[in-house]
Amino acid sequence: MDGQLRSIDLVVLVAYMASVFGLGCWFARKSGTTQEFMAAGRSLPGWAVGLSIFGTYVSSIGFLGNTGKAYGGTWNSWVFGLSLPIAAVTAVRWFVPLYRSSSAISAYAQLEQRFGPWARTYALVLYLLSQLARVGSILYLVALALAPLTGWDMTTIVLLTGVMVTVYTLLGGIEAVIWTDVVQSVVLVGGALLCAVVMILEIPGGLEQLFEIARAENKFDVGTFSLAPETFTAPGPSFWIVLVYGLFINLKNFGIDQNFVQRYITAKSDADARRSVWLGTLMFPVVSTLFFFIGTGLFSLYQATPELREEVRMQAARDALAADGEPVTEAAVAARAARMTDADFGDKVLPHFIVRKLPVGVAGLLIAAIFAAAMSSIDTSLNSSATLVLCDVYSRYVDPDATEQRSMRVLYGATLFFGAAGTTIGVILAVANIKSALDVWWVLEGIFSGGILGLFLLGVLSRRAGNPEAILAGIIGLLIISWMALSRQDFWPKRLSDWSNPLHDFMTIVIGTTSIVLIGMLAGLLSGKRRPNLVGPSEDRER
Repeated sequence: MDGQLRSIDLVVLVAYMASVFGLGCWFARKSGTTQEFMAAGRSLPGWAVGLSIFGTYVSSIGFLGNTGKAYGGTWNSWVFGLSLPIAAVTAVRWFVPLYRSSSAISAYAQLEQRFGPWARTYALVLYLLSQLARVGSILYLVALALAPLTGWDMTTIVLLTGVMVTVYTLLGGIEAVIWTDVVQSVVLVGGALLCAVVMILEIPGGLEQLFEIARAENKFDVGTFSLAPETFTAPGPSFWIVLVYGLFINLKNFGIDQNFVQRYITAKSDADARRSVWLGTLMFPVVSTLFFFIGTGLFSLYQATPELREEVRMQAARDALAADGEPVTEAAVAARAARMTDADFGDKVLPHFIVRKLPVGVAGLLIAAIFAAAMSSIDTSLNSSATLVLCDVYSRYVDPDATEQRSMRVLYGATLFFGAAGTTIGVILAVANIKSALDVWWVLEGIFSGGILGLFLLGVLSRRAGNPEAILAGIIGLLIISWMALSRQDFWPKRLSDWSNPLHDFMTIVIGTTSIVLIGMLAGLLSGKRRPNLVGPSEDRER
């Protein structure tokens, strides 16, 4: 069928899937204890952990999404990556020593020590729910991208991917996750580089024409640098809004996300843990630049070859009609296509280019790269979720003196549960096309995760805020975040439109988190008591 991968490309894709599955299963011999399953015996080199951190950052959503954003818009979202070095300095100086100095593998054990069991439980519940949604959404979106290219049913892709990743994560533990992430990161970067080279060669006028068309359409714009009040309420975020938003998101990732914290612990020394942070940090902006360059280059190519643009626009119109359950007639397709802008079908261009322009075998490799990024995100979520179930639920509340054998059964069972549940969510999304429900959850997750980051930073920055002050700050902060997030949704009552949040969505986590920290610090000062903060000395503790 036109628009689908050729047989050789499908063979390359299937061979890659089988190879990664085999590699993950091979580590079963090294994951027989809880310490090996959750922390790889704290023995991994920094470069491997760093590539795994990079793989956690870059998902198939990022590959397809960033190229699509660059095709249909500008480089404004690229600014997000510039905040990473700032967050990395904080991670290396405070977060890595904090988690490496503790025997706990859970990121949220620190919150309990500082503010009590409620803080740990609150963070745990939110994290586990968010990982279920994350696994389901990634499976759904990768199936959405691969189904038209492979001719496979979306449900089949979701089930195949979910089962395969669950099995090798269960057998190989965190070491399988990290080493498969290493392979998948290399494949992803290699595939993107091949795509960029072929794209440049396909543009009639080469790089010169690429930049000429892109500059004429202002594709490299990163947003206004103005700090005028109106820039904080404009629909398009300014350079500074994206940068500050990225800083808070990356502080959340480095400071309280179990996916990252667990990787610090797997490194064989503090120095390796620090190097892993810097490797992942420096790779992401570079590779992100490559993704945006591919998107911009594809825009120039499709402008220079209008027949390609029309072809992908018509295909996007057919897909949109099918997704809406409407008849896919020639008249309906033409009418829908006429209303579509470049931004409406930007995420369709890269898959179209892969099938239409990449050489035989190379197309299969690039699809494997997209698939690799998806697996790299899913296996991380499964292992970290299972780890928290053992550390924060079973060992904390059920059986603190559990034997090694019983603890391993809990890890295996939790991995199977989250793999099955996440895959089920992906199947439901694929069958019923109800991604809107998932979008609502991500809004709610953003509200609660802002509360966790605020509590964590309060524990880091204040020596006077205790449990009562943290509860007070958390409640007020969550109310602020909830108002800022929910008042910008379509379901917000029209009669309350004058009371809706005027600021850009990216400011929600910034204002909400900051309010928790400031309110908690002020309340702590009024209490007059002095307590130890979360972060102690950062001296090297080589293991």
